[in-house]
Amino acid sequence: MSVRGAWFVTVFLLVVAGLLGLGAWYGYQKLPKVHGKVNAPVLGVPRGALDYPAMPAYAGLHPRMMERPPEYFPFPIAIGEVGPVDALFAGASRYPFFCGWNAITGRQPLVDNQAGEGVPVFALDGDGHKTKEVIGYSRDCSHATEVTYFYRSTRDGQFYSLHEARNDVQKVTVNGRQVDFIVRVETGTINRHFYAIAVLKGEGEVAQVPNSSNWNRRLIYQFRGGVGIGWRQGNISKGDITTRRVDQLARGYAIIYSTANQTRNHYNIWLAEDAARRLKKQFEALYGEPMYTVGIGGSGGAIQQYLFAQNAPGLLDAAIPLYSYPDMVTQTIYAFDCEPLEYFFDVLDAGNTRWRNAEERSIIQGLSANSKANSRFDLMSMAAGLFDSRYRSRARGTTECVEGWRGLVPLVNNPNFVHFFKSFSEDLVSKVHWTHWENLRNFYGSGTNGYANTTWDNEGVQYGLKALVNGDINIDTFLKLNASVGGWKSQENQTDEYLWFLNGSLLPVRLSVWSEQNLNMGSLESPARRSRASLEAIKGIYRSGHVFLGDVEIPIIDLRHYLDKEPDMHHSSASFTARERIRRARGHADNQLIWVSHKEYYPLDEALDMIDRWMGNIIRDPAAGVVGNRPAEASDRCFDREGNVLAAGPEVWDGEWNRRPSGKCTRMYPIYSTARQVAGAPVTDDVFKCALQPIERALAKGIYGSHTEEIAGRVEDLRRIFPTGVCNYNEQDVARPREQFIPKEIPVKIAGHLIDPDYRQGKMLQEARVGEGEIGHTPVSLSDEVNPNLK
Repeated sequence: MSVRGAWFVTVFLLVVAGLLGLGAWYGYQKLPKVHGKVNAPVLGVPRGALDYPAMPAYAGLHPRMMERPPEYFPFPIAIGEVGPVDALFAGASRYPFFCGWNAITGRQPLVDNQAGEGVPVFALDGDGHKTKEVIGYSRDCSHATEVTYFYRSTRDGQFYSLHEARNDVQKVTVNGRQVDFIVRVETGTINRHFYAIAVLKGEGEVAQVPNSSNWNRRLIYQFRGGVGIGWRQGNISKGDITTRRVDQLARGYAIIYSTANQTRNHYNIWLAEDAARRLKKQFEALYGEPMYTVGIGGSGGAIQQYLFAQNAPGLLDAAIPLYSYPDMVTQTIYAFDCEPLEYFFDVLDAGNTRWRNAEERSIIQGLSANSKANSRFDLMSMAAGLFDSRYRSRARGTTECVEGWRGLVPLVNNPNFVHFFKSFSEDLVSKVHWTHWENLRNFYGSGTNGYANTTWDNEGVQYGLKALVNGDINIDTFLKLNASVGGWKSQENQTDEYLWFLNGSLLPVRLSVWSEQNLNMGSLESPARRSRASLEAIKGIYRSGHVFLGDVEIPIIDLRHYLDKEPDMHHSSASFTARERIRRARGHADNQLIWVSHKEYYPLDEALDMIDRWMGNIIRDPAAGVVGNRPAEASDRCFDREGNVLAAGPEVWDGEWNRRPSGKCTRMYPIYSTARQVAGAPVTDDVFKCALQPIERALAKGIYGSHTEEIAGRVEDLRRIFPTGVCNYNEQDVARPREQFIPKEIPVKIAGHLIDPDYRQGKMLQEARVGEGEIGHTPVSLSDEVNPNLK
């Protein structure tokens, strides 16, 4: 080899090494990755815990109509005692179960067996440090209840243990008196999850007998988000309930929280409610009944508030869902479309240069995109491009599909993949079906193959239909798209992921950001096979209360920062999806306000004050109902970065989503949609299984607009792509049970008063569905936090 050739090879290798090193650094710093090895992984499980017998989907009463069993546990849990392990009504505990870390006490879980089930518990030396001697095992991760006092320091505004105070205790004014900012924090376990209660220290109180003199009689139930599939207790720290809620503590609010109410740990709404009921019992046994309870929490924390309000009236009296979604399971309908569509843009239609501008992809995906934003996957893809040509023509900018859902779809859907596998022994990892479906198999049911059923279905979905009708794509692209995009392989046929840092591998030589090894993809010559859901699973998840139907009575302020242009997974359209479900169920949505703010401003205090006035009205005049007691100034609104109200009133959020001229807030903060809405689905985004219609009928109805004649000339292609027909979104989800889940005449309890439900079916506005011959369209991380200011 010549000197010049050797120099070229050396430079090339240095460039490769540099890119790989840079990619590795970036991946380690920014990308979701596998959890590190733990000192005490789960080693074993009870006999039969990993058997997977076939079982039917849930067929019982909707939770709204279920009578909860009487509580048998003698609350309150005294200091030094242990809370209940088994759930009251949410079903048997699932195993394996990984114990989290209580950073408030620093203690290990309690030993509950010597059979090697759960995590090992170690002996302590004379200084209280763990040794290597195993003294037993903890299967259920229980902790004794403890109380710690923290104060807020005038030096730096941080919370410290009270014994560290050095004349630096901050003062706050509550109930008309100035008092020390000292917080009693109680922590323990209920239903195997950590709980915490935080209240300002009362006059002359001792840890065993709390005093409510500095409590304002208002209770905040804190919820948290994230995407989780179960099998974890979660962690808890003082910041979860002090720093996070410092402003509310300073105003005298009491705060309660459980890791069972963090969706990063699971999405079982029965378990979440079970734990919440018990935690409220613990609080009330210590402090008495609150004037009212208001929920606060973002993302998955918002989901829980909407579903609690629907399933269990009286548990929450008001709600402030942040970065809301109506529920988790209907999110999967459009989220699972993301990677098949991204694979089409990046690989199967890579010759179409328009897809290299990320914003062009929104005409198909519906979700937002930004051609100027940097993707967290850019350096990974650049490094992978050295080995795989598919990564060499990357799009300018990025999409919500990439930034919001990449890595989360396999977490929910792939039984072979979980990013925290190092928390369990290798033997257990290979035996567990690591999916959301499996964790809720009691509701979804399971087949004879041992795998839980799923609700995801795209049979008959015509991706990009509105884009075709609007002239944004041509007939060739429309047909190629729908022939190429198939569905996800069945659970038993999926293989592990190749997601670089997510699966623990160091180099991106074998990288698949799209999970295409688990997709059914095709071509116009050989169209891809679409996915079919289990109809019984869909019925079961409806009946079990995991789908938000919109039947809620309590005051709601749906609050979010506008993040659509980031682009962030917490898109603003989800608030309007919830609104349309409420309107569909009740004929109006006057008990729900939507507030959207620039991300530099956080109007939570205004929301709390509005809720307080609203609840005060209800308590004084319960006969007037929720809407009748809504304060005159309580309305939809949007805020700028300084907190100024840009617009307020009943029409500020009008737009394509409700077929009205755009309101002032909609013009300031544009609303996007989803791939299913682009395909003709309603803004409610809750059609799991569409009704199918013959292609000839679709043509006769003119759903292809001016392209109808052109489509008719390609009807044989369309028949091969859609052999069973195409979606008719004028019809209801064919798998939705026909029974009435929630009788409308039953009063609900709010702040201790029975409130007559407010239904106005006679005045019900037209649902956001398409009319005959129309195409209906509504423009609209592993972490549970989006913006540190909105928690």
